[in-house]
Amino acid sequence: MFKKSLEAKSQQRLSGADRKKLKRTIKERFRNASDSEIDSILPPKAEITIVKLQNRVHLYGVEGGFPMFFDIDGRGTEIFPTVYALWKVPDLLPAFILKGGEVSRFVIGGADLMFPGISIPAEGLPSFAEGEPWAVKVPGNLAPIAVGTTTMSSTAALKAGLRGKALRITHYYRDSLWELVEGHYVPNAGFLEDVVFEDPSLSSACQASDSCEGVNEASSDPQNDISNKKEGESVDVLDLTSEANPSSTAQLDVSNDPAEQITANVDDLKVTDEESNVEVHHTLSTEDVDALLDKCLLQALHTTVKDKDLPMPGSTLWAGHVLPCRPSGITLDIKKSSYKKLSKWLQAKSSTTLISVKEDKHKKEVVLNSVNRNHPEYTSFRPEKRQVEKSDQTSDHAASESRSHKTLEVAEIYKPSVHVNPIFASVGVDTGKLFSASEATDIVFRYIEKENLVKPTDKSMVVLDAILCDALFKGAIKKGSTYPTAIHKKELGHTFVNRMQAHHVVTRGGESVVRKGALKNIQIMTERRQGNKKVTKVSGFESFLMDAEALASELQKKFACSTTVAELPGKKGHEVLVQGGVIEDLAKHLVEQYGIPKRCIEVLDKTKK
Repeated sequence: MFKKSLEAKSQQRLSGADRKKLKRTIKERFRNASDSEIDSILPPKAEITIVKLQNRVHLYGVEGGFPMFFDIDGRGTEIFPTVYALWKVPDLLPAFILKGGEVSRFVIGGADLMFPGISIPAEGLPSFAEGEPWAVKVPGNLAPIAVGTTTMSSTAALKAGLRGKALRITHYYRDSLWELVEGHYVPNAGFLEDVVFEDPSLSSACQASDSCEGVNEASSDPQNDISNKKEGESVDVLDLTSEANPSSTAQLDVSNDPAEQITANVDDLKVTDEESNVEVHHTLSTEDVDALLDKCLLQALHTTVKDKDLPMPGSTLWAGHVLPCRPSGITLDIKKSSYKKLSKWLQAKSSTTLISVKEDKHKKEVVLNSVNRNHPEYTSFRPEKRQVEKSDQTSDHAASESRSHKTLEVAEIYKPSVHVNPIFASVGVDTGKLFSASEATDIVFRYIEKENLVKPTDKSMVVLDAILCDALFKGAIKKGSTYPTAIHKKELGHTFVNRMQAHHVVTRGGESVVRKGALKNIQIMTERRQGNKKVTKVSGFESFLMDAEALASELQKKFACSTTVAELPGKKGHEVLVQGGVIEDLAKHLVEQYGIPKRCIEVLDKTKK
């Protein structure tokens, strides 16, 4: 499951309802776990985050901490605790005990667990069913080293003579999930190195010295016979454990095998209630939190917040842009700042004119409208460069090519109209070019500065001269009505942009198209046909530089159904017909695979009454 390198697609906080749903799922999945044990892994008052990986796996954990659970398909049916969660609550899962510590080399090397490598207790093989989650432990150590699912029931295992595969390993110590934890999720994972998975006799030898480097392998060790086994291959260790010289069991070579290098030069782990609750804390004062908030906001405005994404809800700005910019291992809590609330913080930054926000009375949320990229705080800030992990160049090149035709960028741009042309001409700007909303706003403010139109008694108000008044209101004011003499700075930019001609530019890969007017949405509709069959239609995708035939072929493979392409009656363009009611899955596919913004998709299900 986690043998290949992984990459996180997204990370966000769970809502209150999703937190409760997750805990219900965990309690149903692990009935032996008490409420206090689950609370020790996922504290009630802590923020729970979900990280979505490229292979559909979902990781759940405390914000700023280690992942505690992973969901294989993202549906809650196959959810497992991570090794680190089992270190905190070792009895969360029933566990198979290995015959010897040397067997752990193969488990943490990627091999599945075979029955001959399991130590059968005196009372006999414990009862279990096929597909149950179990952990793997080394004798004399309470810390599990792997988790997986049983491949057969205990009854079937006894009939087979306890031969074959016992546990299909899904996650083990130091797999790619663990590497993802160290590289992305929690960089300060080094303190967990105080773990050893060897045989107790080897642990004693390691404790007697500062390292295990002096331990040598006996020349008669039969492990050499399987040194060429590929990583991840199932290994039958019955003959190894039965034929190996007991006196040489503790004399394992820890200098060549990568799996053994993991267990070298570390101390023995003793899991107790006190030690299992070890966490890394960073205490910040209120002033430090305020400064960190401002730094993360400026980092986000420079790197991830684009003008084309505005207006943006404050919650989206916080979860999707500000939080990911916090330093590694630091928990950023707005409640520990002097502002206490996200809305008050954003309004405070708006008062400095760095950003412009507005309260949505219907959703009761502050919305980010614009960013002043000429503000001194913005221009003086130097964004930090994020480290990019080195990976296989060939795979990266292939992945970039596969994404190039699906990478979409949509931006709203504006062309000067006859109303605003005098403003552009006054500041010496070419009226034949296209401008973004922020660029157009900067131009009108340049005109205001040039003509010195800011009201002396109120710096937030702009006095309207004849040229600016005509640019903003000529033709828009009813006859007989009085033209305004001043306008607030917050309303000026929006009013000025609305007087320009709207255009949009769509870029996918190396292809870019500029069109007049607002961007048209994609329409997805499901309706019934004869025989009570459903068919789903999708149209309007040409606006996003998508080919009808290519889309139909992809949807045919995606949903395993027939698709057809037809011309839209009386309109330019085509529509793709998909057999079946796949309206929600189709919309999700367009968002995830083609980058279509959700706001640009209209859905209509005519099959619902």
